[in-house]
Amino acid sequence: MSGLVLKGALVEFMPTFLPVPLPNVIVFQYNPETMTHTWTQPEPAPAQAGSEASNPIAVQGFPGEAFSFTIAMDANDEIADGSAPTAALAEASGIYSRLAALEMLLYPTGPGQSGLTGAVSAAIASAQTGQTPGTTRVVPQSVMPVTLFIWGPGRIVPVRVTGLTITEKLYDSTLNPTHAEAQLSLRVLTPAELQSASNDSDVLANLATVAYNYTLGLRQALAVANLANAAESIIGMIPH
Repeated sequence: MSGLVLKGALVEFMPTFLPVPLPNVIVFQYNPETMTHTWTQPEPAPAQAGSEASNPIAVQGFPGEAFSFTIAMDANDEIADGSAPTAALAEASGIYSRLAALEMLLYPTGPGQSGLTGAVSAAIASAQTGQTPGTTRVVPQSVMPVTLFIWGPGRIVPVRVTGLTITEKLYDSTLNPTHAEAQLSLRVLTPAELQSASNDSDVLANLATVAYNYTLGLRQALAVANLANAAESIIGMIPH
């Protein structure tokens, strides 16, 4: 296929000392050839008080949704076809930086900002305020970073990375990986889950909810458009 081909990406948004969250964009070097899109039924609604049986078709919330796929990475192509900074990084560390960015998606963040961009912003903030980078504070819990899975303009959904398996295949002279495949498993987060884990003023949760509702609205519009195909199929079933 000729012309421009969009690439999939994972965009990690993390809170910083800035008014807006800082994105860590991981663009796929090559789009996966296949992808598994899994759906599961939403949880059944509990039986109402005084009722002998619950409604068999009543559910709570939206259905579960997950993606799984494998992406490939190769340093030689980055050196040959990438921009000057990208090529220089690939020559120095192979694809280690790409792998590290994926791995950091599995590290929790939160008020303590222990993730990738959180660690960077914490170091900058400490330099500006005079606090030592090693200063810690007690936090109630760690949370996973808010990540958007972008697969073209029609699929932009908030996800949690639930699985990552990396197979390193080739190395350079200093044992930096130069070719690898990464198997990713993503679980889509629903607006109810996002809101229960945040508050009304949480910029990240609101951004993720907007992304979910955008994709859901587009899916609903396409389902309505499919009514034309359904009508044509019904007409074709009528004997002539």
